[in-house]
Amino acid sequence: MGNVPDKIWTWQMVSPFKKDRETGEVTPGKLEKTQIDVPALNAGDVLVEVAGCGICHTDLGYYYYGVPTVNQPPLTLGHEISGTVVDAADDVKAWVGKEVIIPAVMPCRKCELCKTGRGNRCLAQKMPGNSMGIYGGFSSHIPVPAIDLCEVKNRGDLALEKLAVVADAATTPFQAAKRADVQVGDNTIVIGVGGVGQYMVQELKALGAGTVVAIDINQERLDTMLKNGADFAINSSGKSSKEISAELKGFRKEQGLPGYGWKIFESSGSKPGQELGLALLSFTGKLVIIGFGPHKVEYSISRLMAFDADVIGTWGCLPEYYPSVLSMITSGKINFDEFVQTRPMSTIVESFDEAHKQSPDQRIVLVPDF
Repeated sequence: MGNVPDKIWTWQMVSPFKKDRETGEVTPGKLEKTQIDVPALNAGDVLVEVAGCGICHTDLGYYYYGVPTVNQPPLTLGHEISGTVVDAADDVKAWVGKEVIIPAVMPCRKCELCKTGRGNRCLAQKMPGNSMGIYGGFSSHIPVPAIDLCEVKNRGDLALEKLAVVADAATTPFQAAKRADVQVGDNTIVIGVGGVGQYMVQELKALGAGTVVAIDINQERLDTMLKNGADFAINSSGKSSKEISAELKGFRKEQGLPGYGWKIFESSGSKPGQELGLALLSFTGKLVIIGFGPHKVEYSISRLMAFDADVIGTWGCLPEYYPSVLSMITSGKINFDEFVQTRPMSTIVESFDEAHKQSPDQRIVLVPDF
């Protein structure tokens, strides 16, 4: 048995950001450091000492935009978690002492969706920082089911706390590639190469995509992607969809690539990004929506009929895919370390504010320092 605490230290979201629709009055979100009880572990459960927890765009949605959580505040946010198992129920004692990544979504494994391979969207799934009661990753410890844990092996010089990003930012693109049925030689586009998109580019290349085009408004990010899997980059800042389409057409012509069958991954979650994805969608193509945004986009869906094209949503990642993504990282197929930064968890308020104002080029992982 590991170092089992008497209490769990945690940064709880006491209340989310709220804006009164009639008056426009704003009530800022609030985070408070507090202690909560260590629960009795049920059969199949373990207690994980948190090594690191990443700040995800979803956390910011809960906090700044009032996106509803399954469990109401007060609760602890955070679902990109790595750590070490320090306690376990009698039937899963073998997990004690192991380094692990906790999947961001954990399916029930009993429902029809789970039985038919769609467990990533299981309606009874557990998600830290949302649907696991008060428990989330921005804390010292978290109780979770052992069945979905991804054991970390052969990590070499990679810091365990940084591997927290595997729980969402690095695995969500893998699930998206599966949903799009990416095949060797496919022509692909990634719109938005920030926290998730930078892994989408690298994983497409690792999976054998013939062409990967990166599109973003940040030239530095694009330059980085050209060194990490992208074959061509388009800076979309200040350009219309028509201008971007013409630039892409010129690249296709130069490379002798077809204008049909392209698989587009929209990971920015922005309205311009989603509008661009729809504008670029053409014959027998697929548009996969990864990024979340609260806005609405107008589109003539009859174009899907004319193009025989698909628009696909994707959510999280099946836990059974985690070892494959982790292997890509530990084997060096994915440049991981360069895209992650760590900070003390006591900086959570400032870090939330910074990530909210501008998505950082390096994913912020908070390390407990209670």
